[in-house]
Amino acid sequence: MSAAEKKDEAPTTSGTPKDGTKDDTKGTSKDRPKDAPKGGSATTSAFLAACRGEKVDHVPVWFMRQAGRSLPEYRKLREGVPMLESCTRPEMVVEITMQPVRRYGVDAAIFYSDIVVPLKAIGVDLDIVPGTGPVVAKPIRTVKDVEQQLRELTPADVPYVTESVRGLVSELGTTPLIGFAGAPFTLASYLIEGGPSRDHRLTKELMYRDPATWDALLGRLATIAATFLRVQVQAGAKAVQLFDSWAGSLSREDYVKYVKPYAKRVLDAVADLDVPRIHFGVGTGELLGEMGDAGADVVGVDWRVSLSDALARVGSGRSVQGNLDPTVLFAPDEVMRAKATAVLDAGRSARGHVFNLGHGVLPATDPDALKRLVDHVHAYEVR
Repeated sequence: MSAAEKKDEAPTTSGTPKDGTKDDTKGTSKDRPKDAPKGGSATTSAFLAACRGEKVDHVPVWFMRQAGRSLPEYRKLREGVPMLESCTRPEMVVEITMQPVRRYGVDAAIFYSDIVVPLKAIGVDLDIVPGTGPVVAKPIRTVKDVEQQLRELTPADVPYVTESVRGLVSELGTTPLIGFAGAPFTLASYLIEGGPSRDHRLTKELMYRDPATWDALLGRLATIAATFLRVQVQAGAKAVQLFDSWAGSLSREDYVKYVKPYAKRVLDAVADLDVPRIHFGVGTGELLGEMGDAGADVVGVDWRVSLSDALARVGSGRSVQGNLDPTVLFAPDEVMRAKATAVLDAGRSARGHVFNLGHGVLPATDPDALKRLVDHVHAYEVR
């Protein structure tokens, strides 16, 4: 499918479109993105400015899973190549990461990888099974398991990450690259359960029953995640996001006691790198304040809580990211624009606002709908 361009209409609620509509470009991985964000360098981008609470000339936007199954060019490139293998091929990583930047003109690129890549790199016997997700051959449920299966990560374990990031920084020009890692709790859930879980029963059982194993496991995962982030930043990434996909399964009390200290270790471990730190989890409306307090500069908000309520929970000292329901992209354009404008209106009260979906782009999403959304966000008048 080509990136057919359609001009956006005026917002249906408050917010005035600015003149001009940017053109899309397909190009190759050797082409600079035609719709690159305004500004002279990646370090002065609207995305980074919003993360730091600085003045912007437009609301920056990017999408979780913007590089992925919703793009026909991604599906064609990935055909016959297993997910984890694709993450170790620098040329493929660069091309996949660049695809949505070219097509949509987003304000940031998100590094194409997977949260289990560092685990695979240190020898954990796992694979990403299509239709299932990460599957671990030997679950980790004792201190001995941790000692035997989870050694520390070194940059030498992931040379393809360094090479990929350096290649991307060269290709992206003024568009900043976001590095990322999985948070200790989410990684631990996969390792303990042996794969995805709906109730995280085994994870919580170990959390409550065996504090020694819990501390050994999450402590080691915090070190691994921090190293993985540092590798990406030292190669040129300009921001990082810590994904805690399953933290929403926890009560606030349990999050504070059993999980927050390890997330804080990760975020504190990259504080000296002077890049914005984003912290995001699914279903974490009741945890937003604590997730910010763990060391985030930006707190990601999913769609289940209004951005206005999220701002009250996060506080005035941090920026926010989010939070349009991903399924709104399947609605009529006038509905999508109205709901996006409501998010943008709420974001005016934030220290800084990065527009995003409340979770990842769904595989069935029409890429043209995402392009229209990007144009709508960029047309929104900031004050």
